[in-house]
Amino acid sequence: MTKEELVAAVKDIVAKTRAQDLDGAYQGYSALFLREGFTTLAAPDQRQALKLVIMAKRSGKQPDSLTDAHRAALTALSELVSAHNEPEDYELLGLCHLMLGNDQAASNIFREALSLERARNPQSDLCGRLMTRISAI
Repeated sequence: MTKEELVAAVKDIVAKTRAQDLDGAYQGYSALFLREGFTTLAAPDQRQALKLVIMAKRSGKQPDSLTDAHRAALTALSELVSAHNEPEDYELLGLCHLMLGNDQAASNIFREALSLERARNPQSDLCGRLMTRISAI
């Protein structure tokens, strides 16, 4: 997968979101995250695409397609965590687990992220977010 293919896929997903075709958008995310070559893209490009669905604010009952998109994101996020050991990747992975109802796994992942981030910068915004996430579980 090339960066141009990633950009085209994200543009299509955003267009579906704007047209209120949320199932289509979430199915697009699932297809993107499971697409051969997604995990070979540059880490910042992967993160940016993953954040679009994982960090989005939503309300009301969530469609099954959103759950499927989070499930599809798990593999890519697990590889990012293994390869780069970045606290923000752990946060995204923890949020996926929360969405899937794996509260204990999410708590453990957030705690690991907090430990890593405290060693780097104990005053960071990420530390604050992670402490809030842990206390909310």
